[in-house]
Amino acid sequence: MHPIAEKYLRKSALPFIFCPGCGHGTVLNVFLRAVEELDIMDNLSLVGGIGCSSWAPVFVNTDVLHTLHGRALAMATGLKLANPGGTVVVFTGDGDCVGIGGNHFLHAARRNIDLTVIMLNNGIYGMTGGQVAPTTPSDAKTQTSPFGNPEPPIDSCSVAVAAGATYVARWTSAHPVGLKRAIKEAVRHKGFSFIDVISQCPTQSGRYMYGTANPADLLRMIKNSTVTKAKAEKMPADALKNKVIVGKLHEVEDQPELVERIYSMIS
Repeated sequence: MHPIAEKYLRKSALPFIFCPGCGHGTVLNVFLRAVEELDIMDNLSLVGGIGCSSWAPVFVNTDVLHTLHGRALAMATGLKLANPGGTVVVFTGDGDCVGIGGNHFLHAARRNIDLTVIMLNNGIYGMTGGQVAPTTPSDAKTQTSPFGNPEPPIDSCSVAVAAGATYVARWTSAHPVGLKRAIKEAVRHKGFSFIDVISQCPTQSGRYMYGTANPADLLRMIKNSTVTKAKAEKMPADALKNKVIVGKLHEVEDQPELVERIYSMIS
């Protein structure tokens, strides 16, 4: 076992439940490397809701809350209020966060509570059979949209910014270096930090939406569909059609943070 895995994984929880080729394992790998570089393990608590993505914290040997579908941010808010000096990271999915948990997402961002939210976004409800999700692309075929998805996908990063999040980034499972940098920035940032991580799902979105269950092909598709924010700013609008912009999309410093305001009022 790799030394970082040996150091941080909860051996009793293994093996992973992720399907072969799932991008969520890559994201967990990157997260543990960020934890190692930040040296935060002794003060770290993780929260997950329901879904493939939300199993990620269970495999980390630290304090973990595995809670109800859509309620990860509500639980994380209570945890941060009870232990304001702790580092709280939430692992959530696109359905868990901006579907059933959308209301909690809006208000956690509005409050600017000091949480780091890593949303693993595979564009589908993967664990429950492949239903259409809030982030499913238009016209995509799923188990509940066999003739194509008639709805536009939600842009979770734009919603986060509009709601008041003070750090917002987007990366993919094909960009581990950029993702690790973003996780470190998000944890260090004082306020609500949100990272949208596009992750391949060979079992559901791969087979039904993209016509392949080959993880390497899906990773290439993801990478080829992206453009960095720096490059996008120099490109004409028509060249950005169907492109996903990755990088740090938004950061605001020195905004009031909820926990500090509450404890100030108490004192």
